[in-house]
Amino acid sequence: MDYLPIAVALIATASSIAIYYYLFTRAKKPCPPNLPPGSLGLPVIGQSLALLRAMRGDGGGRWIRERIDRYGPVSKLSLFGTPTVLMAGPAANKFMFFNSALSTRQPPSVQRILGKNSILDLHGADHRRVRGALLEFLKPDMLKMYVGRIDGEVRRHLEENWAGRATVTVLPLMKRLTFDIISALLFGLERGAARDSLAGDFVRMIEGMWAIPVNLPFTAFSRSLKASGRARRVLEGITREKKARQLEHGHGKASSNNDLITCLLSLTDGHGDQLLTDEEIVDNAMVTLIAGHDTSSILMAFMVRQLANDPVTLAAMVQEHEEIAKNKADGEALTWEDLTKMKFTWRVAQETLRIVPPVFGNFRRALEDIEFDGYFIPKGWQVFWTAKVTHMDASIFHEPAKFDPSRFENQTVSTTPPCSFVAFGGGPRICPGIEFSRIETLVTMHHLVRQFRWKLCCKENTFVRDPMPSPLHGLPIEIEHIASP
Repeated sequence: MDYLPIAVALIATASSIAIYYYLFTRAKKPCPPNLPPGSLGLPVIGQSLALLRAMRGDGGGRWIRERIDRYGPVSKLSLFGTPTVLMAGPAANKFMFFNSALSTRQPPSVQRILGKNSILDLHGADHRRVRGALLEFLKPDMLKMYVGRIDGEVRRHLEENWAGRATVTVLPLMKRLTFDIISALLFGLERGAARDSLAGDFVRMIEGMWAIPVNLPFTAFSRSLKASGRARRVLEGITREKKARQLEHGHGKASSNNDLITCLLSLTDGHGDQLLTDEEIVDNAMVTLIAGHDTSSILMAFMVRQLANDPVTLAAMVQEHEEIAKNKADGEALTWEDLTKMKFTWRVAQETLRIVPPVFGNFRRALEDIEFDGYFIPKGWQVFWTAKVTHMDASIFHEPAKFDPSRFENQTVSTTPPCSFVAFGGGPRICPGIEFSRIETLVTMHHLVRQFRWKLCCKENTFVRDPMPSPLHGLPIEIEHIASP
């Protein structure tokens, strides 16, 4: 269902009130000094619809570039009802990622669905506390113990959903694969009815996360809220069960059998009290479910799309993975040491993320009056950054439209300025799940390129954003099974 007409109607209604207020009050408010160039447009509407329309056809990057060409790398506009400053370039990215006067800001719909205690909306000491707790589970020393289990999930997925098929649709399958991996490793939820039910609610939850937050029966947001409530009850139940088990057997450090929730429950502060509340654990488990699902599944789908028409890159990947496989017994699971040898495959992944970053951009909110590049940014204004600006800058990445994994082979500060490649963000809020995503991607691609060859079903090789990128029709492909695992 297309909610754009509903969005237009709601925004138009709000605008009629806002315009009246704007016209009769603007003269009373002094204009802040030295604001960036640009226009805020009409109240409430601003440039929101123009940007959303551009993003639907993957024209968001071009829309941003045209704005930069017109106003420069720093300009003001209005997005989603809030005065906003668009900032572009490595220096601007660094300013946003490392400035303590800027906090993250999620749309109201995201906060209501994921919870008020999620790491996405925390700032200062609370953010550091929750992030530190998550990193206890997501650090490499813990993750390397799960490579074998991820390997098992991938093998089972390919056997059940790819083998024996003439065609498959890649993106939905990759999303289910990453969901299954997260369910098992992060929540300890094994295969069965409970996991299948959670998967269905998860899909419905995602559909309304970036919708207009109007809780009416016919809206995507309403369906998403209900699905979020059901998913939250499942995670609350898992948390209670694991907490009771810990109390029964005594607290202990996380072991190789622990999942994320067990790990978080075992962490204590300096007084011996549980570091995170049960509500914080559930809220951040919801965030981890979303974050660990979308980035990896989208990355792998677009790698499949690239390899379909790039025989040179595919051949190099196959050679890398066959070298690893020939030193292993049949059916033997991959190890952390095997992943360290997949350097070319990860460069292919990085180049895919450069050209098609899963996250188009994000917002920060000014906690106080700040200044950048001589321009004044008032307290309460949004600051908006986009990955595509630096990713497709020819002065940073030579021939940016060309797919060239070698550009990540010997990156140095002299060739690539800091905060130029920002597929995972940067600074204190850089995605804590980078290593988890890397493991999922490398293990999946190892088995995929050794077992299958494929070609695209759609001649038109395009994608849209809503707001995450999605290949046309979910990327249907014709597949041929070429080898046993």
